[in-house]
Amino acid sequence: MLHIDGKIAAIACALVVGCTSVGTAAAASLGGPLALSDEGMFFVHAKPAASRYPGVSPAGPARPGTVMVNQMYVHYRIPAVRTSALPIVLVHGGGLSGMSYETTPDGREGWATYFARKGHAVYVVDTPGRGRSGFNATAINEAKAEGNVSALPPSVLMVTAELAWPLFRFGPSHGTAYPDSQFPVEAFPKFAAQGVPFAEALLEGGGMGTAPPALAALLDDIGPAIVVVHSLAGPFADALVGLRPALVKAVVNIEGAQSVLPTDAQVAAYRGVPVLELFGDHLDAPVFTGQPRYEARKAVVERINRLEGGRATLVRLPDVGLKGNSHMMMQDRNNLQVADFILGWIADTVR
Repeated sequence: MLHIDGKIAAIACALVVGCTSVGTAAAASLGGPLALSDEGMFFVHAKPAASRYPGVSPAGPARPGTVMVNQMYVHYRIPAVRTSALPIVLVHGGGLSGMSYETTPDGREGWATYFARKGHAVYVVDTPGRGRSGFNATAINEAKAEGNVSALPPSVLMVTAELAWPLFRFGPSHGTAYPDSQFPVEAFPKFAAQGVPFAEALLEGGGMGTAPPALAALLDDIGPAIVVVHSLAGPFADALVGLRPALVKAVVNIEGAQSVLPTDAQVAAYRGVPVLELFGDHLDAPVFTGQPRYEARKAVVERINRLEGGRATLVRLPDVGLKGNSHMMMQDRNNLQVADFILGWIADTVR
């Protein structure tokens, strides 16, 4: 059994490199000792693909060959004492990676370890094209070698600080926070460092074409699970339920995007699957992550609940006494209160 103890870590660090402050910070970020029966990492859904342009190494151009694409990185934590047979899969949003659910930008405990502490096995992913999941650089190398940009995607978006601040509803404009904002704005540079390019644009089918089947492959491996999606990953849940309705035991959709409307078949697959659609505060902000997104997901909730056996719930956190939450509620100062609300919903709803 793996046992992480903040005091032991601090002592070891002091003996080796004299850095007791690092050990103390680690203990604070974990929220105390965390007993795990297992922890590890793996990839799912990797597919071989031929590349005529694998790139140039210091030894010269690499010969054409086979590369792996569409893989999804998975980091799992299995608590020593499980209070639920259902694991929780945490899926990040746009321009981000699984780090969204790890330690917060200001060094507090994230949901990945907190849910494990509360007795759930937890699987955190980097969807294909993000973070440690890699991407297919063939088009970039081809454009360079052939002097032809036609094979490149229209855009590989990077979210700027100036865009993220109001869009994620930290405040009305870059550098200005809402008076009641729960987001640790003093740590914004560390949050901004979590940003990664939307490199799934270099994969065939993009995010919608690669992430849902990768998540389905993960559930094929680990069995039935509760799936938590955030923001741009919102439509991934709709597609995943359509692909694996028997394996998705519940969905928590946090301010899910609605750029891709679920099909009637995908909505029908939600029959009997509990759904919690969760939104933060300041939805009146003039950004598409506010009221427009709330109304769009409300329409999906209504479609689900028109089904016999439809079990979707739409919740604004201010309505349950949690005020000031941003689009990044899993990193807000009250992130563990939000986690407790989700855990309470799971305990009351999911069987």
